[in-house]
Amino acid sequence: MPSKRMRRHGGASAKPGPAEQEIVKTAGVISAVIFDLDGVLLDSEQVWDEVREQLVEERGGRWHDQAQTEMMGMSSVEWSRYMRDELGVPDPPEEISAEVVRRLEEVYRKRLPLIDGVQEAVERLAARWPLGLASSSNRELIDLVLELSGLARFFRVTVSSEEVERGKPAPDVYLEAARRLGVEPARCAAIEDSASGIRSARAAEMLVVAIPNPDFPPPAEVLALAAVVLESIEELAPETLTEAARLSTASSD
Repeated sequence: MPSKRMRRHGGASAKPGPAEQEIVKTAGVISAVIFDLDGVLLDSEQVWDEVREQLVEERGGRWHDQAQTEMMGMSSVEWSRYMRDELGVPDPPEEISAEVVRRLEEVYRKRLPLIDGVQEAVERLAARWPLGLASSSNRELIDLVLELSGLARFFRVTVSSEEVERGKPAPDVYLEAARRLGVEPARCAAIEDSASGIRSARAAEMLVVAIPNPDFPPPAEVLALAAVVLESIEELAPETLTEAARLSTASSD
């Protein structure tokens, strides 16, 4: 099995400042786990890329190589405006979002790109903690994916970033998921793959498990924000989180 890389938040020698002391007191106790969707449960980032690029080209817009990276983590409101303002799609943002969702639904119904090992990993964690989902995907896509995959029964709450004020890397979607779970954010672990998602979860003061997306790998300085970095979701288990939480607590000693 590939090795895990454990690290303390902020690096091995980092010490929490006065403003972080209350967070550290509860960091060793995990009361809930919150998953990202795209890139963690679904191998879908490339699908999003292809669907949006195709729409831009069909509408006479101007796609560029950094477009997908720049849109990662944005809410549907934010990325549909980006496609209009930055990529030149002439339609209203609401119509852009609706058309992208329609095309993605069509793809998912034909073949859902569920990542290998997801079912087992979610079941392992659900047996130990209540689970939430905090995603940048539209509400319709979240519900469809959980229905098609059979995973809906494992998640107590799900939040789309279109339901909060700001998308990732702002912490809003993670904070709302924790609120709906009834758990303090500092007692939540977040499972993320992208730079914007990792920043979002850490801004919410959660313990972060990073499973980097190989197609859109986060830079090293962002991965350093995670308590543990895994090579695949098949490595994700309750003991992974409890050990990461223990190291996070130890960093305050």
